[in-house]
Amino acid sequence: MATEITTLNPQPVWENFYRLTQIPRPTGQMEAVTRFVYDFGKSLGLETEKDETGNVLIRKPASKGFENRKTVTLQSHLDMVPQKNSNVAHDFAKDPIDAYIDGDWVRARGTTLGADNGIGVAFAMAILGDNSLKHGALEALFTINEEVGMDGAFGLKPGFIRGDILLNCDSEDEGKLFAGCAGGTDVNVSFRYKKGEPLIEGDIAVRLFVSGLKGGHSGCDIHLGRANANKLLFRFLKEAVSDYGVRLASVDGGSLRNAIPREAEAVLTLPKDNVELLWESVSDFQDIYRKEYAGIEDNITFTAELTKPPLSLIPEEIQDDLINSVEACQNGVATMFHDFPGTVESSSNLAIVKSSESAIEVKILARSSSASRMDALLSSLESVFALAGAKVEFSGSYNGWQPDIQSPILNLMKQVFQKMYGRDPDISVIHAGLECGIIQGAYPDMDMVSVGPDVKFPHSPDEAVSISSVQRTYEFLIAVLEDIT
Repeated sequence: MATEITTLNPQPVWENFYRLTQIPRPTGQMEAVTRFVYDFGKSLGLETEKDETGNVLIRKPASKGFENRKTVTLQSHLDMVPQKNSNVAHDFAKDPIDAYIDGDWVRARGTTLGADNGIGVAFAMAILGDNSLKHGALEALFTINEEVGMDGAFGLKPGFIRGDILLNCDSEDEGKLFAGCAGGTDVNVSFRYKKGEPLIEGDIAVRLFVSGLKGGHSGCDIHLGRANANKLLFRFLKEAVSDYGVRLASVDGGSLRNAIPREAEAVLTLPKDNVELLWESVSDFQDIYRKEYAGIEDNITFTAELTKPPLSLIPEEIQDDLINSVEACQNGVATMFHDFPGTVESSSNLAIVKSSESAIEVKILARSSSASRMDALLSSLESVFALAGAKVEFSGSYNGWQPDIQSPILNLMKQVFQKMYGRDPDISVIHAGLECGIIQGAYPDMDMVSVGPDVKFPHSPDEAVSISSVQRTYEFLIAVLEDIT
């Protein structure tokens, strides 16, 4: 119940987080939530600004006796990823998130929760509203449209923020201090044709559907080895075309470039005499997938059902080129860090494959913390689709954030953490696109660290945030702010 969530500790954090869950805020729909945080700043009597991009900045003066300390900018993004299970009736454009408590976790019923990055926003709001805290001058920067394009960070102009230190609150592992992040590039592939081909007389139509996958964040979860619905579907399609005379009419797999695809479907036709063989093959492939991903994916479902005939078929040459290139496309972890064991350096996510009347679009998100590794990965992806005759374009590139182990704020936070918990925090590089890299481009002298509580499975309907971790992380942030000189 909402009332239960708002009584969790620290209460100001959870009250603000609950208020955020009641405001629809998928990427691209920022008006209501930016007005919410802008009005919040004004209601506290604090200096509040909104830049031409739509980012909101709230400034809070230093506590008495702390006036000569460095200015800290607390930064989080306002948008959330709109993902839901297929059996859930939820409209992200107008419906609030139905959050609930499950032991030590807050979850949402069948949808993403928005703890990414709503908890970071709630941290900043709680700090702004608490005049008992001790700190130097503070700013809270709330950026827009981070999840698709990082528009807010890219739109920041020099001089808008004044902080010497940036504390980004968009990481999702308590006990880790992130000192670097991956950059990213969208790979946009298109197969185009003038018109589809007519159906083959006597063939019948079948709908294939891959579902039940965990999905997840295409950066933070890419190392977990989860199944990619597009890869499973096209692996089967290649065999089905070869063995059963299948023709592909349409495909629709994945929905967001930064989410590992959980579902994919295709409509195809084939000779009636081969239908029983197809049913058997679908069942066999489901068994294969479940065996291969045992212990990783618990609910892989691969089904086939008769459906109404499509209007046309994808031209056979395009169909074959598409299937072969998607099968060959690199997906998952590409390279690992040497200096940060267990940390992914480069990866790609075959996020979306979607057909229309005269085109098929494939979208991949490539990530790397190394510029040269990124170039190599993009070259590899471009090559496989260029060989298939597709058009390949790159867009939406954003910089990585290069780690600096000599960072003063990093070393201070290590000391505070050790004092509070009696152990050293992990210093890591996150394999995701934090806004720090982009902000660093406009503010190259800012000292930066990213921190956050435990958030499981962001970008999927299984998203959950730890209640106890939120409390500890908030207490850690407050202690850091008090110790900054």
